[in-house]
Amino acid sequence: MWEMCSVQLNVRLPRDIAAQAEEVQKTDPEFLSRVVLYGLTRRSIYQHLRGQSEKEPSPEIQDTPRPVS
Repeated sequence: MWEMCSVQLNVRLPRDIAAQAEEVQKTDPEFLSRVVLYGLTRRSIYQHLRGQSEKEPSPEIQDTPRPVS
């Protein structure tokens, strides 16, 4: 699939969620990695699609004005 590498992330979370994240990191680190990968992938796709839509003119702009009869 993709070549992987390790990264160190520091995030600020509410205490209860931080405790849950620490527990998941201890018990199922692969799951936490998949959650982070999923979130970053969604963000990347969103940014790509948003960039594409900003490059394309909107349908109203593409239409040629028609004379009123």
